[in-house]
Amino acid sequence: MLSDRIGLISDSPTLAVSAMAREMKSRGIDVVDFGAGQPDFSPPEHVKQAAVRAAHENAGYTPASGLPELRKAVCEKLRKENSIEYSPEEVIISVGAKHALYNAFQALLNPGDEVIIPVPYWVSYPDMVRLAGGTPVFAQAGRDFTLSADHVTEEFSQRTKALVINSPNNPSGAVFPGSEIKKAASAAAEKGILIISDEIYEKMVYEGRHTSPASMSEEIKNMTVTVNGLSKSHAIPGWRLGYAAGPGDVIKAMGKLQSQSTSNPSSISQRAAMAGLEYGSLPEGILEEYGKRRDLVVQGLNSIEGLSCATPRGAFYAFPRVDMDMGKGTGIPGMPGLGDKEPGCTDDVGFSRMLLEKAGVAVVPGSAFGMPGHIRISYATSQDRIAEGLERIRSFMASF
Repeated sequence: MLSDRIGLISDSPTLAVSAMAREMKSRGIDVVDFGAGQPDFSPPEHVKQAAVRAAHENAGYTPASGLPELRKAVCEKLRKENSIEYSPEEVIISVGAKHALYNAFQALLNPGDEVIIPVPYWVSYPDMVRLAGGTPVFAQAGRDFTLSADHVTEEFSQRTKALVINSPNNPSGAVFPGSEIKKAASAAAEKGILIISDEIYEKMVYEGRHTSPASMSEEIKNMTVTVNGLSKSHAIPGWRLGYAAGPGDVIKAMGKLQSQSTSNPSSISQRAAMAGLEYGSLPEGILEEYGKRRDLVVQGLNSIEGLSCATPRGAFYAFPRVDMDMGKGTGIPGMPGLGDKEPGCTDDVGFSRMLLEKAGVAVVPGSAFGMPGHIRISYATSQDRIAEGLERIRSFMASF
């Protein structure tokens, strides 16, 4: 009854964790939720007020590619903040950055086309590629989960159509060095390989700076689709507002798809986004608060026997490795014996499930991001809850 294509994709592990956590909470169980990939602060007041005004004005349908004035505002944002020049015709407004990515793959890929995805990767990239008829090809990470241009170029083939770059990175929080981005992007552009740059966490950088590939040279810009949105920077993840900017023919094709099938964001969200882009993002003190939470998480994880965590330089995720030597038997990679000591905990998926069931802490298994033996922890929650969650993890690990 169902199509073959639906069998190409799997359920989202992050949504599955959230669903389990909600179900436990509904039964009155106290859960420390480190699985959420959304900010925990309130949207800026001017964004909320713009949405209210739009609702009262009874705003109707908008052009399929988004409000012209919003597309112009995106151009201005990219010019001022990212040093990239685009015209409104080279911009499309979508139902979140995820929608923009999906439309880009659908517009670009033919059966058999390969898309290089550096590891670790956001869970949806491979499935999006497969749904568009493409083949995901995974490139090994560099040090501390950063981009390795050498590893990327090793995967180039005659069938390579696109390269995904996601910095700051989900799930690791790594901020890719500009030198590696330029090296990889230059090599891709030279071979006619399109770069899809997912920059949704650009505002959350603690050390160093965010680098947009399209800002590096005209040659790279001409082969880059820059994807972003307001869900993280303006704390409106449920408002579904993203955008993409890139070569006119690609954006036009995405607009064609959007006009006939997937549609565009609500007029209310678009008008709220205009206010957000006009007045900036990340209310004062938010980045500093996230930095404090990051330090608390990293220090806490590294103080727990069996866990090791590199310091993320961006986003709001930590990606520790679970690395316990229980002395005998076999278990998950890097954790010999854990499977023997605790039935059902034979990999990072089982570990995450047991951590939720036994300790009331929700995390996402690293396998979902292409790196078994790790877990993703979101610190988009209060310092008190972080401290409580770390203590529960400490007790859980000590029980083995």
